[in-house]
Amino acid sequence: MAAAISCSATDLRPLLGAAANATAAAEYICGRFDAVSNKFVDTAYAVDNTYLLFSAYLVFAMQLGFAMLCAGSVRAKNTMNIMLTNVLDAATGGIFYYLFGFALAFGTPSNGFIGQHFFGLSKFPSQSFDYGYFLYQWAFAIAAAGITSGSIAERTQFVAYLIYSSFLTGFVYPIVSHWFWSAEGWASPAHADNLLFESGVIDFAGSGVVHLVGGIAGLWGALIEGPRIGRFDHEGKSVALRGHSGTLVVLGTFLLWFGWYGFNAGSFLNILKAYGASGSYYGQWSAIGRTAVTTTLAGCSAALTTLFGKRLLSGHWNVTDVCNGLLGGFAAITSGCSVVDPWAAIICGFVAAWVLIGCNKLAEKLKYDDPLEAAQLHGGCGSWGIIFTALFAKKAYVNEIYAGQPNRPYGLLMGGGGKLLAAHLVQIVVVIGFVSVTMGTLFFLLHKLKLLRISTEEEMAGMDVTSHGGLAYVYNDEFGDPATPKPGSNTGTTQSV
Repeated sequence: MAAAISCSATDLRPLLGAAANATAAAEYICGRFDAVSNKFVDTAYAVDNTYLLFSAYLVFAMQLGFAMLCAGSVRAKNTMNIMLTNVLDAATGGIFYYLFGFALAFGTPSNGFIGQHFFGLSKFPSQSFDYGYFLYQWAFAIAAAGITSGSIAERTQFVAYLIYSSFLTGFVYPIVSHWFWSAEGWASPAHADNLLFESGVIDFAGSGVVHLVGGIAGLWGALIEGPRIGRFDHEGKSVALRGHSGTLVVLGTFLLWFGWYGFNAGSFLNILKAYGASGSYYGQWSAIGRTAVTTTLAGCSAALTTLFGKRLLSGHWNVTDVCNGLLGGFAAITSGCSVVDPWAAIICGFVAAWVLIGCNKLAEKLKYDDPLEAAQLHGGCGSWGIIFTALFAKKAYVNEIYAGQPNRPYGLLMGGGGKLLAAHLVQIVVVIGFVSVTMGTLFFLLHKLKLLRISTEEEMAGMDVTSHGGLAYVYNDEFGDPATPKPGSNTGTTQSV
C-alpha cells in the first residue's frame, strides 16, 4: 500500500522568499498538499479492498459450481442430499471459520505452527487485516470442505457431513494455511527469517493448502467408508455408476472456471502496486493478468489432453472426463500460477491430465470409489502442481512477488537449483501426514460410532427419500410425489438409480 507523501512547511518556507506571509502560505500549501495526498492513500485502500472483495465473491461463486458438479455426478436419487451438503459446507464453514478458523490461520502475533489472535474477529479490523480479507479466506476454507464432500457422496450420514465440515474448516485447514500463507508460518515464503531451504513454499493460491488438503481428507473418508453398493461386482470388476446429468456437470465446470480467476488472480490480495519505478505500464496489474492467462492455458491444455487421451483409451469423446481433466489442470496450476510463463502452464495442464487418468486407473485397481474423482483430481493433480512450481518458477516473477528477500531460489529447470523443490516436497509430505492424522482419525471415530455410513436399505432407496423428504425431480405433477403414484397407475419416475 502506498504511503502518504509528506510536505514540510519548514522546508517550503525559504522557497517563498521574504514575504511577510510566507510562513502562512507554506503552511496552507502543505496543508492542501497533505489533504490531497491522504485522498490518494484512501483511494489506494479502496481500490485494493474492492479488488479483494470482488475476488472473494468470485471464489464464493465456486460453491455454486461445486453444487452443480456434485449434483450432476451423483445419481438422481441422491441429488437433494449432495446439494444440501454443499449449502451447509458454506454455512457451517462460515460460523466455524469466524469463531476459530481465521484466528488459527492468521491470528498474529503467533508462532510458526498456529495463530493465536482474532478469535471471533475480535479486535478487527486492524492495520494488518480488514473484513474483506476474512471473507476471501473463508471462501477458500469452504472450498476445501466442498472437495471432501464429493469423495464420500451417496453413502454418508448427514450428521457426519456436519461434523467433518466443522472440523475441517475450523481446525485442520486453518492450521495448514497458517504454515504456508501466514507471514509467521514456518514454511511461508513471507517469513521474516529462517526461510525453509532459504525459499519457503511457493503455494501461491493453494494446490497444497486447499486442493491437497481437501483431496486427502476425502481419500480417508472414502477409504474408511468403502465403495458404494454395486460399484464393483462380485468378481471385483469396476461397474460404472454414472451421474444422472451431464448438463449439470458442464454447468458446474464453467462456474468453477469462472470462479477460479478470483481464486488464482485474486490471491495477490491487492492490485495497485508498481514493480520498480512508478509511472510504468508494468506492475502487479500485469502479473494479475498473466496469472489469469496461465490459469486459462493450464485448464485448456488439460481438457484437450484428456479429450484425446480418453478417446485413445476408451474410444469415446466423454464430456464428464473432459470436465474433470479441465479442473485437474486448474488444481495443478493453482500453486505456481503467478510465477510461471504461459508456455509452462500448457505443460502443467498436459501432465495434470495424465496424472488424473493414472490416478483413476490406480483407484479402480485398488477398488477405491470416489464419485467425483475428488481425491484423484485435487490430491493427485494438486501434488503435481506443487512439484511443477518447484520446476518452472521463473526468477524474475519470484523476485517481483516475493520482493522481501531478493535472489531467493526458483525453479529447478529454470536454473534456480533444487532448494525450492526440496521445500515443496516437504510440503507434500507434511500436508498428507497432518491431514491423514487429523481427518483420518475423525472419519475412523465416526465409523466406530456408526455415524459415518448409511444403512444398506437407505443407500439402495436413495437418501433423498429416506432423509430429505422426497426426490429432487417430479416428472409427473398430476400424481404429486412420483415416489408414491396413485394405485393402478403405471406412471412413476424414470430417474436413474
